[in-house]
Amino acid sequence: MRHRARILLIAAAALLPLHAANAQTLQIEPRERLLSVTGEGTVRAEPDMALVTLGVVSEAASAREALAENSASMSRIVGELRAAGAESRDSQTSGFSVEPVYSEPPRGDDGSRAFRPEIVGYRVRNELTLRIREMTRVGELLDQVVTLGANSISGPVFTVAAPTPLEDQARRAAIRDALRKGELYAEAARLTLGPIFRIEEGYLSPPQTIQAAPMMRMEASDASVPIEGGELAFRAQVSVSWRLGD
Repeated sequence: MRHRARILLIAAAALLPLHAANAQTLQIEPRERLLSVTGEGTVRAEPDMALVTLGVVSEAASAREALAENSASMSRIVGELRAAGAESRDSQTSGFSVEPVYSEPPRGDDGSRAFRPEIVGYRVRNELTLRIREMTRVGELLDQVVTLGANSISGPVFTVAAPTPLEDQARRAAIRDALRKGELYAEAARLTLGPIFRIEEGYLSPPQTIQAAPMMRMEASDASVPIEGGELAFRAQVSVSWRLGD
C-alpha cells in the first residue's frame, strides 16, 4: 500500500506543471479589442388610420329583454356603418358579456348588510372594434355611432396601415447614428476602426403619438366630434461593434 501511495503521489506531482502551464496559457491569451456603440433612430409620420372600440350596454329585468334591446342597437349601428362605407373587414366583435345586476341592500346600524343582495336585472355588453381608414371622418363617425345608441366608446388609437417602411427608415437612421458615434469616438480616442464585428437590433418600439404643430384637426361638420391626430414616432435602436486596428 505504501508503494502504491508513493506512485500516486509521484504521478500527481508530475501533472502539476502541466496544469500550471495550461492555466498560464489561458491567462495570457489576448482578448479581442472591440469598440461598441448604440445608435438610435426616430421617424415621424402622420397617422392614416384610427382604431375605435365602441360598445352598447343594455339593462333590463330579464336577460332576454336586455339581449334583444342590445342586439337591436348594435345591428342598427353596424348597418349604418356599412351604409356609410365601412367594410366588413374593418369591424370585429371584441367583447360580449351577459351578467346579472344585483340590488344594493341597506346597511344596519352596525354597518352590516341587512340581507343578501338579490338579482334585480341583467346587463348585456357588446363591443365592436372599428378600423377607420378615412382620417377626416373619425369625428363624424364617432358622433354618428353615439346617435345610433353606442354608450361605451374607447379610443381612438392612431396608427398607419403600412408600418414596415417607416420602421425600416428608423432602422437606417439608427445605423447612421451608430456609425457617426463610432467614428467620433475612434477619432477622439485616436483609435483605428477595423471591420464591423457585430450588429444587433436593440428594440423597435411601437408607434407613439406625438402632437404635431400645428395639430391636425379632423372635423367633417360642426356636429362632428373634434379629433386631433397629431403624428406618430417610430423608434429603433441598434448596437454596432468594430474590431480595433493596431
